[in-house]
Amino acid sequence: MHLLKYGLVLTAVLANVVTNAQENAAALIKKVGAKIELVNNYTAEGKMKTYVAFLKVPVSAVKIYYKKPNQLKIKNERGISFVPKGAVSINLSSIINGEKYTTLDAGIDKIGNTSVRVVKLLPMDDNADIVLSTIYIDEANLVIKKAKTTTRENGSYQLDMTYGKYSSYGLPDKIIFTFNTKEYKLPKGITFDFDDGEAAKKSVPKGLNKNQGRAEITFDSYIINKGVSDGVF
Repeated sequence: MHLLKYGLVLTAVLANVVTNAQENAAALIKKVGAKIELVNNYTAEGKMKTYVAFLKVPVSAVKIYYKKPNQLKIKNERGISFVPKGAVSINLSSIINGEKYTTLDAGIDKIGNTSVRVVKLLPMDDNADIVLSTIYIDEANLVIKKAKTTTRENGSYQLDMTYGKYSSYGLPDKIIFTFNTKEYKLPKGITFDFDDGEAAKKSVPKGLNKNQGRAEITFDSYIINKGVSDGVF
């Protein structure tokens, strides 16, 4: 009888601990989301370096336009937009503020020297395109350091973010966007040199497989909440 009693008490304690952990994770996501929501729109300038195994894509100057809730456009210096279909996930608001989801605390991890809280987001809508998002949050600064998103139609994506002078808005100084190359769309009106198979194998960056591509955007400046015309999109 005593063992049964202690077992029930232990079960109740563990259940309480799990509930508190999930509530804390949900509260943390709300704080991060509130920070991101401070940005209604922005125009940013920077440099974009793209790796796609079968193409030689030059480093180019880019402009990035964003407007709530989910409008995002990336244009290179020649005025042409070329990004994977899932690039809207570069907009962090679309990940954590765009869906109703169940929040799961997945513990503590480290990115470099930074301790991060890992939170998994499971959409409540069984038909939602996003199946699972895993978010790595710097709790001290309330910013997302990494986000992994698995979708139903467009494969998986990963964002890695570095922050600096725009961190108070939750906006990164650098984004590394890893995607499935089958989702990469060639821009109209521009041509690239094609790599042969051997060259592509030799040039695959560390951490990628042959079916993945990577876009690195380093931001030079942002103009925040000064308005962006719908005509841009």
